[in-house]
Amino acid sequence: MKHHPYDHRWRERLHRQQMKRAQRMHRDWAWRWRARHRWHQRWHRHHAHFKHSLGARLIAVFAVLACASSVILWSSMGSAYGLLWAVPALLLVTGLAFAVIRHMVQPLHALALGAEAFSRGEFSHRVPVVHRDEIGDLAWRFNQMAADIQAMLDGKRALLLAISHELRSPLTRARLHAELVEEGESRDALLLELAQMRDLIAALLESERLGSGHSALQLSDCDLADLVREQAQSGVELHIDDDLPTLPLDRLRLQLCLRNLVQNALRHNDPSRGAVQVRLARDGRGVRLSVRDFGPGVPPEALPQLGQPFYRPDAARTRHEGGVGLGLCLCRLVAEAHGSRLELRNAEPGFEASLSLS
Repeated sequence: MKHHPYDHRWRERLHRQQMKRAQRMHRDWAWRWRARHRWHQRWHRHHAHFKHSLGARLIAVFAVLACASSVILWSSMGSAYGLLWAVPALLLVTGLAFAVIRHMVQPLHALALGAEAFSRGEFSHRVPVVHRDEIGDLAWRFNQMAADIQAMLDGKRALLLAISHELRSPLTRARLHAELVEEGESRDALLLELAQMRDLIAALLESERLGSGHSALQLSDCDLADLVREQAQSGVELHIDDDLPTLPLDRLRLQLCLRNLVQNALRHNDPSRGAVQVRLARDGRGVRLSVRDFGPGVPPEALPQLGQPFYRPDAARTRHEGGVGLGLCLCRLVAEAHGSRLELRNAEPGFEASLSLS
């Protein structure tokens, strides 16, 4: 059919057909692109899940190990001397799989070390995040927990320091007023109570200062023999080795530690069995200090808690047997600040506290 030269309807129909064809091609291309994009995203998602999943990687290692072992055994059956090379090959493949698995679970050792550090109170320790898998997520949560606990302890320390400082002024005024009271049992009891409150506040302040460790010390050359001789009193026997070295120590803190240990020993000692023994002996390049009494000792189940703030064994929870449970805590903090450790044990009979200084 011949189109009239002035009839443009056929041109419009042709144009509409071309537009429909182009739209159809565009829809097909868009569908293919979306399908490919979905497949690409799904592949990346599975790849990320595999990469960050310890279980998936372990399954992959076992699958590769099983396939490699099967191939080695199948190949060895067709040879007369197959076992001669199959056994070393199997051992090699197994060794490689063991090395890969050990590398995957190596962060567990770092987690164990971090848990031990946290149990010692070293909340500044951080567990390295090696892989972004379940173990890495656990390590990150460990570090976050340590940071939160450290922040909580810092807040508690700041609060105790502030309260202790604020209590000093009214306590001093109360003592001045008590001095004006007429002499008698009431005045003596009041002064004794105020003295105990003063000692408690001083112990709290000192324990919080020592909480920062070695940085709280003021080190200087110290002769421990002179410090021990200052404790010479009735009921105390001194045993000091000759030619002891002079060590860089905080004299005031060690004096406080030694005084608390001796007073604690005198409080629980049985004089009929013997006097309190204070020994200062050479220990390698350093010096070992020990204080022993001949009292009833401490129940074995209470030994791990000794040295904790405000802890006292049941046998010592009486008004007449002294402190509030900060004496041994201060001794422990002084020892730890000097890089040592306060060792507490039942000496049978009696009780012994010792520490090594270098």
